[in-house]
Amino acid sequence: MARAVSAALYSWDGGSVINLQGIAPTARDRRTAMRISARNQIKGKVIGVTKGATTAHVRVEIGNGQVLTAAITNEAVDDLGLKADGSVYAVIKAFDVMIAVD
Repeated sequence: MARAVSAALYSWDGGSVINLQGIAPTARDRRTAMRISARNQIKGKVIGVTKGATTAHVRVEIGNGQVLTAAITNEAVDDLGLKADGSVYAVIKAFDVMIAVD
């Protein structure tokens, strides 16, 4: 039996609050109701989604012409409803960033 959620889920735009108090979560609810420890959360606008066989590349404009590209599964694109002009957050959690040249 699922345990009741004791949390509030904020919409991406900081607007309305969805109260999940006392509601038994589904698997999808457990994913959307979680809090994350990543501090690098950058708001942006989707400027393109290119799906491949299993992985999609999502281009996010984060301001001043800077673009981040995330490689995520096609399933994640569909679950999140990602499309051009959508508002998203790029969440970055990395131990290090490496650069290499020939």
